[in-house]
Amino acid sequence: MPQSSSTKKHDQDPTDITGPTLKSQRTKMVNTSDDSEKKSSGKKLKELEVGVPIVYGNVAFWHGKKASEFQSHKWTIYVRGATNEDLGVVVKRVVFQLHSSFNNPTRVVDNPPFELSESGWGEFEIVMTLHFHTDVCDKPLHLYHHLKLYPEDESGALSTKKPVVVESYDEIVFAEPSESFFARVQNHPAVNVPRLPPGLNLPPPVPIEDVDRRKRGDTRDHPLSQWFTNFSEADELLKLTAARQQVQGHIARLRRQLSMVDGQHQQLKPASDL
Repeated sequence: MPQSSSTKKHDQDPTDITGPTLKSQRTKMVNTSDDSEKKSSGKKLKELEVGVPIVYGNVAFWHGKKASEFQSHKWTIYVRGATNEDLGVVVKRVVFQLHSSFNNPTRVVDNPPFELSESGWGEFEIVMTLHFHTDVCDKPLHLYHHLKLYPEDESGALSTKKPVVVESYDEIVFAEPSESFFARVQNHPAVNVPRLPPGLNLPPPVPIEDVDRRKRGDTRDHPLSQWFTNFSEADELLKLTAARQQVQGHIARLRRQLSMVDGQHQQLKPASDL
């Protein structure tokens, strides 16, 4: 029976919990393959970058009255496209490293969706290692996620209706992509590709696989998709604008307070000189 080190417990009350916890970053990958591999993938496209927005995290449901000491939650950890597109065009496999108390703690997922579901009672760090296709990058990417089963707020109550959701956004940037990689993904919705500089000619784009096959790897109709965070660029811009306005308002209030203090100082100064 899987066990892991629990970090905190909460009152068991079927009320709503706090919303998703969000983090974001940008990771740049550099290929270190040898000359033979480079030739098979075509020449590198200098000064170009290909971006792949991803989201990784976990969704955890409390068992409620069925919860036991060692089986209190069912959780799913995953790596998905930021807009729920199929990552299989870039990612070949994902290795999930669980707590050593689990049976077979090293789990390998060779096909999208790249996810893993388990049950347990404690929170711990999970390492997800992304392995890419040979024409993408020979260097794996390690992602670290702390499995969350309990609300962030110490006083938060558990709910069987709404899960705990913790997700992180990351844009994986592949510098100087190979011709074959670029041609294979330039029309794929999971990948952000730049405009080519004038005069640069490439082989024709590789046709995207049929829709039915591609849908098997996306997470648009995933059973947990209703809990996924929307990481669209428009939402991010709105959040940045709101944050900027909040900072500007705070600065304006501080300036007014400093002005008032300075005025009071000027009024007191003549009295002190008497």
